[in-house]
Amino acid sequence: MTYDRKFTLVPVSIADNFLSGALKSETVIEIKMRYFTHFYTVNILWVLFGCTNPTEIDIESYKEVIAKSLKFYKAQRSGRLPDNDIPWRSHSALNDRGQNGEDLSGGYYDASDYVKFGFTMAFTTTILSWGVISFADGYKAAGQYDDVLDAVKWATDYFIKCHVSKNELYGQVGDFDIDLKYWGRPEDMNMSRPAYKIDEEHPGSNLAGQVAAAFAASSIIFKNINQTYSQELLKHAIELFNFANQYRGLYQETIPGAKSFYEDIGYGEELTWSAIWLYKATNEGKYLKMAKSFYETYRLGARPNEFYFNEIAAGIQLLLAEITNNDEFKTAVDSFCSYSIDKQTRTPKGLVFIDKLGTLSHAANIAFICLQAVELGLDRRYGEFAKEQIDYMLGKNGRSYVVGFGKDYPKRPHNAARPHNAASSCPDKPAPCGWKQLTTSQVNPQILEGALVSGPDLEGALVSGPDNRDYYEDIREEFLFNDVTLDYNAGFQSALAGLVMVELARNGTDSNN
Repeated sequence: MTYDRKFTLVPVSIADNFLSGALKSETVIEIKMRYFTHFYTVNILWVLFGCTNPTEIDIESYKEVIAKSLKFYKAQRSGRLPDNDIPWRSHSALNDRGQNGEDLSGGYYDASDYVKFGFTMAFTTTILSWGVISFADGYKAAGQYDDVLDAVKWATDYFIKCHVSKNELYGQVGDFDIDLKYWGRPEDMNMSRPAYKIDEEHPGSNLAGQVAAAFAASSIIFKNINQTYSQELLKHAIELFNFANQYRGLYQETIPGAKSFYEDIGYGEELTWSAIWLYKATNEGKYLKMAKSFYETYRLGARPNEFYFNEIAAGIQLLLAEITNNDEFKTAVDSFCSYSIDKQTRTPKGLVFIDKLGTLSHAANIAFICLQAVELGLDRRYGEFAKEQIDYMLGKNGRSYVVGFGKDYPKRPHNAARPHNAASSCPDKPAPCGWKQLTTSQVNPQILEGALVSGPDLEGALVSGPDNRDYYEDIREEFLFNDVTLDYNAGFQSALAGLVMVELARNGTDSNN
């Protein structure tokens, strides 16, 4: 599947900044040559010398970053906030409403923009839930078990509101084109926030399937904690799966923002994905039978190249391997992980490089899959590979890409469609916040802890990441380096919980100690 994420629509770059501030005597070509000469000179120096004094990574590092990542999710919350853990955030978008006045407050903002995209939020919710199912002891050892449940519940409470009837689901609140004209705090928004839905006449099997999977997976983690709530989640999962299966269609044909930002060209993976999670939640054989049938019909047995919000075949293969212990599915998982280790493109310092956008998220998601592959009795080096990838993100090879953690972490994160996180760029109230904060070279006044940047500030957020030469520049306007989004942190955080469990087992330590 292919996609065109929304950041490509915002033509802000270092080159643009050079152009706008250049001397009139310079031609466009001269200005561009000056920029690219600078860029590649720095790039070469980075590859040759890298960063010094790498961060020492151990189990306590993993625990700390899990806590920071969960702070990132708190910073992204929309609606009425129950606490003040993030002092620079407060209630926002309390008047989000559906087309018939339904209450759609709550949920998470996608990134620096204040749109709530159901498709990626649902994927995030499923991966976080899967991490709890597989690595609960890792969360408990980190003292973050209750917090990760709260993070999942914040999303599922919102999805319950969005599922207004059996065959009717709101998949987006807010319009990106309108949102793009605003730079400031979410608490101060006063623009129109339209809501978009799918229904029988305007189906979206991929969206309905993705949300059904989120409901089913989350129902598992709440089963022994709040059975009533778990049953409610399961009810929504079953209804949405039936809706997705009976009324076939692509959600981007109905929800305009999806086509531009989070397009998914098919729905076969989502039907399979949701059927598997329903089997895990109910143990009813009919769902496993349907999952296997979808698997064959949509030819999902080929080796995937990635595991991402719109490329979930690797996760499907792993789940079927776990459930059935069938060699066909185990071989598929083995093929994915061995290819990722032995043949996938790498940066000079060893990071798996799938795409220039979401570089670190791609690597973290693969690490999450391969870490679990070890539990299938597959090659133990898959676990070592997962640790290597996550340690890279935490600064093992020179610098951290997690806001608020380690050496030289990102100070100017770019959150999704904008050249950094709007809310974290704002000064403390009552100081005003506007477009001036977008272009300032100063570091973000607020720390978006735990955010994973797109690739080598939002504490705890994982930025998008470096390029294929390990080069990274902490400039807010450069979304290819500094982007942060909900889904970037999901596989990353789940892999961290898994690594905590690996270290506990290695040290012979109980999770409660």
